[in-house]
Amino acid sequence: MIRIEIVANHSVEENILEALKKEGVGEHYTKYPLIHGVGKSGPRMGDAIWPEENFALVIWCEHDEALGIERAVKAVKKGYPDEGIKFFGMPDPASPQTVYIAAPEPERQSAVRPEAAAQPKPPPVFGGEIM
Repeated sequence: MIRIEIVANHSVEENILEALKKEGVGEHYTKYPLIHGVGKSGPRMGDAIWPEENFALVIWCEHDEALGIERAVKAVKKGYPDEGIKFFGMPDPASPQTVYIAAPEPERQSAVRPEAAAQPKPPPVFGGEIM
């Protein structure tokens, strides 16, 4: 199992949910409707100075579904490159066969690293910005 976290501006929430539905993934999720913080895209505090706010989705899924979620988020990020969409993946530490999802670097075709499953002690968390 892989824990996927998607953190993004409220302005793209419907786009992300529609993209997940179109890919046929992410049907079951936990939504944190109000997230404040400061990231590379700037502060999101929901106040008079920094009025924007983020939301987060947490999805536990298998490897194949994680690939579909990654495709969906990448598609939205491509259409809205300045909205601060973040995608993180973390394996279930109790799972004997883990596959790690990482935010793709621009030169990589896919964020999936199946060779990581054979590593004895991989880093516990991968993630970052899509594209």
